[in-house]
This record gives sequence, structure tokens and C-alpha cells, in this order.
Amino acid sequence: MKKVAVIGSGFSSLAASCYLAQAGNNVTIYEKNETIGGRARQLKKHGFTFDMGPTWYWMPDVFERFFKDFGKYPSDFYELEKLNPAYRVYFGSGNYITIEDTLEKICASFEKEEPGSSLKLRKFMVQALDNYNIAIKDLVYRPGVSPLELVTFQTMKKIGQFFSTVSEDVRKEFTNPKLISILEFPVLFLGAKPSATPSFYSFMNYADFGLGTFHPKKGMFSVVDGIKNLAQKLGVTIKTNQNIEKIIVEKGKASGIISNGKKIETDIILSGADYHHTETLLEQKLRQYSKNYWNKKTFAPSALLFYVGFDKKIERVDHHTLFFDVDFKKHSEEIYDSPKWPDEPLFYASFPSKTDISVAPAGKEAGIFLIPLAPGLVDIPELRVEYFEKIIDRFEKITNQEVRKYVIFKESFCINDFTTDYNSYKGNAYGLANTLMQTAFLRPKLKSKKVKNLFFTGQLTVPGPGVPPALISGKLVAGLIEKEKK
Repeated sequence: MKKVAVIGSGFSSLAASCYLAQAGNNVTIYEKNETIGGRARQLKKHGFTFDMGPTWYWMPDVFERFFKDFGKYPSDFYELEKLNPAYRVYFGSGNYITIEDTLEKICASFEKEEPGSSLKLRKFMVQALDNYNIAIKDLVYRPGVSPLELVTFQTMKKIGQFFSTVSEDVRKEFTNPKLISILEFPVLFLGAKPSATPSFYSFMNYADFGLGTFHPKKGMFSVVDGIKNLAQKLGVTIKTNQNIEKIIVEKGKASGIISNGKKIETDIILSGADYHHTETLLEQKLRQYSKNYWNKKTFAPSALLFYVGFDKKIERVDHHTLFFDVDFKKHSEEIYDSPKWPDEPLFYASFPSKTDISVAPAGKEAGIFLIPLAPGLVDIPELRVEYFEKIIDRFEKITNQEVRKYVIFKESFCINDFTTDYNSYKGNAYGLANTLMQTAFLRPKLKSKKVKNLFFTGQLTVPGPGVPPALISGKLVAGLIEKEKK
């Protein structure tokens, strides 16, 4: 039995802990915050409950596969509801397209918007499904150790899709700007703009239109709580308020950590915390990646989030509502090409109380607003106030209702908070973008090349950003640790 110290308690750390405990290891999670979940923590205030991080539940098959590894089902731990509509996309005042819960209904919406587009969508989705079967059922479960992992009969047939982009493929078939925006939207979950994301990642469109969008009752934190309960049943110990100050290395091997000034001996260290931050806990000579390396990487966006309690029910919105009424390309340039606070930001709003009465008092509404931002920007209170006013002005105009005067309270979370609470590099929210040169084996490694028995998991390594990839990352690193032991 090996003693394993896991740093952080996000999805990847929790998943890895389950696999490691199942294999017979003595596993302890050390979380710096008061509550577990990492970016998927929960905020409770005045009878309202908010998911602070992920709010979308996609790829239910990945969750099912995770729990099946332990002889369980998601339903053993939380209750799922498929959303209909999945989401609404606004393009202007009263101008929106609703994405419903089946491909048939979505095709009808496309056809209504642009005659003939439903046939193109069906053709596009055939390829998206094929890519999904290759990627999510096979490739993403490979640990990024060798480029040969990507070389299969199926991928060789699709080699061209690694050198074209999602944006190019969509625009070959579709000319309607609204439909283009909807088809490009899913790859934003990968942290990169569609024009920099390989065509192969169209499998995200199948996750969207083919599988649909779900809501776990009581929010995404119920998934965190479910995996925590599984981990504890497997024997994992979880300790919160544990600030890791140093990783101890002796004779080239990780041998312990210092948490809150106390030395803790261990055989193996697995960090699900920010990769860059974790390496700062090592002596300079033991770090794999330099400051220059991280500076050259394309990071996924950060975000300005608002958690808002409303003293009324909000009208003309769905559980998930996107506001694409401004220039998509310009906002993406202000994130990736010329980083700055956006002049006219796209934003997303979630109203989980539309589906789940448990998250808000009767007659009231819980609202989560998100503006994507470039990481590393100056984050000051005045800017947060300014941007809340910007999006609420547009929200009222677009949905044709007054909401500002019904705000009971609002809490914000932005770049400085991501840095403080999660030690996030430049305050990024989603990790390392999945661009061509940051795919699979080209991402930071799960296993340290310089320190024996030191491993990493999470959104900066393989497979990439997002909750389903985090669960997969946990499985992959646990497999490498077990392999190392033999």
C-alpha cells in the first residue's frame, strides 16, 4: 500500500483519488479552501444557491463510464434532468433561436432560419458523431505520453481535420451568421476560438445537439458531492483548509509536502492544483517548464462572473441563455490577439431556478452571468461595476424587461479571485486552450520528468479543459501511477 497525497479537490483530483483508493492506496486529499470542488464550489446566500464554476452538464456518457468503473451509476449519487430547451441564443432585442432537446427539433429551427440548412446540419452531424466516437470513446483516454497515441486507422483517415479549423468547416456549409455562431459556440468550452480549433473537435457539436444538455438537481456541486461520497466510501481522507507550501524532494524523489507549516511524509504526490503553481513549490532546478514556456502558451479565457439574487422571476430567458448580440470576432480578438477589457462583450446567463426550485426562494430567481476575458488583465472593483452595468443594460433591452431594480444582492468573481482562490496562472478560468499545438502529447505531462513519484492532473494537462475531460484526466494519471508502482 502506497501513501498518496493529492493536492486540490477539483473534479480531476477527486476522480484520481477514487481510482487510486480502489487500487489499494492510502489516499489523502489536501484542499486549500474551506470547501471541496475547486472551481466547482458552491455559493449559498440568503436562500439562494449558485454553482461558482461549471454550470453545463454535457457528455453524460463520460460520467456514466466513470461511475461504472466502480460498479455504480450517476443516479446512485444525484438526479439528472435533460433540459428542454437546452438553451436560448439572443442576437438582438426579441431576436433569438431556441435550441431544443433533440436533433429533429434543432433541424426544424435551422430550417426555419435558413431553408436548406437542416440537410447541411444533418451532414455536419454525421461527421461530428464519427469524431465523437473516435475521440471521446478512445483517444481522450490515452495519457499523452507519445505522439503515436494519435496514430490509429481512424485518425489517419481524418488527418486533414487536424489542419483545418472548426470555423472553416462551419463556414464551408453555412452562410447564415446566426447559425454559424451557434455551431461555433460549443468549441468555446475547449478554451480556444473556433478559428484556432482543429476541425476534429467538431465532436463538441455532437455533445451539444446529439446528446443534449442536462441539469443535476441542486446544481453541478451535487456531482462534486457524489464523487466525494464515492471517494470516502473507497477510503479516501479529505482535509480542507490545507495550504501546501512546499513539495519535499529527496534524492530525486517526491517524499512529502509541507502544509500549513507541518511536514507530511508520503510516497507519491499528485497535484490537481494549477500546474504552474505546483511547480513553484519545487526548487527551480526541479521544474519542468520555464516562465518562458508558460508565457508562450495559449490559455483559455478568464471570466468575470456575477452571482445575483433577484426579487422576481425573470422572463423571456431559459435555464441557459447566450447573448450574441455583439461582434463575436471582435470579442475573441480582445481575448486572444490583443488582450484588453472588451468594448462590447458577449455574455452568458444561467437561471438554474428555472429548472430547479431548490436553488432560490419561492418567487425569486437565481442568476449567474459570465463575461469571458483575457487572462492576466488588471482586475479592479470599478471595472466589475462598469461591466455589470453594461450587461444589465443590454439584458433589459434585449429581453424587454426591468431587472436591475429587483437585484437583492450580487457577488462578483474575477481574475484576482481565480488567482487567490485557485492559484490560477494569470487568473485563467479554464486552463490551457485546445489548439493544434496544445493537443494530446503536446500538453504538459501527467508525470514529472524531473521528480520521481510526482504527478499532475487537471485542465492544464491531458485531455484538456472541461468537467468530462477532468474526470478522464483523473483516470489517466491514476493509471500511470499504478503502472509506475509495478
